Amino acid sequence: MNAFLNWHALTWLGDSSLMIPMAVAITAWLGWARRTRPVMWLWLLCLGAAGAVVVAGKFAFMGWGVGIEALDFTGFSGHTTMSTTLWPVALWLMVSGFAHRWRVSAACAGWALGAAIGGSRLALDAHSMSEVVSGFLLGLAASGFFLWRQRRKPHPKLRLLPVLLTLALPALVIPPGTRAPTHELIGRVAAWTAGNERPFVRADLHAGTRPAKRGAA
Repeated sequence: MNAFLNWHALTWLGDSSLMIPMAVAITAWLGWARRTRPVMWLWLLCLGAAGAVVVAGKFAFMGWGVGIEALDFTGFSGHTTMSTTLWPVALWLMVSGFAHRWRVSAACAGWALGAAIGGSRLALDAHSMSEVVSGFLLGLAASGFFLWRQRRKPHPKLRLLPVLLTLALPALVIPPGTRAPTHELIGRVAAWTAGNERPFVRADLHAGTRPAKRGAA
């Protein structure tokens, strides 16, 4: 029971209820100084690209059943992708005023946390291995490219405490375990767009079944 609760606590660190406010906070800090505003636009591009791939994959499966049965793949794990995209950049930003080795260590800690959150999705049977691994690689590509591009760019040298408080605020305000209804919302919109009564689910992928068409007799 305790292990189950711990997995839920860990998976919450990748939920949209925390990830969206964190993304806003990172964007605000990057855009605070004029000299780092180009960095902010690059960040938004990387974040937006990763998010768009996740949403497009979920939309394609839940609306039209686009998946890979042999890999038990129904789309990239959103928790894993977003946590692997956001946490490395958040922790890097937190120690942006420190030496280079601290910034690298912070980013690596963020990737490790993203991997752990992906593991929690497996433990809770929310995703398959292929979905978690692909989500991790997608998030790694997004955050890794962003951070790699910072080598020759002016980066914000912020004080630790204000950034820490800003990034921690959502976790202090939002009740632990609160789930954002993003998955359900995508499913409803995808099913409506495809003209189905309900979204495709994993069982449909393996059984070869399809949702009934909306309004069918």
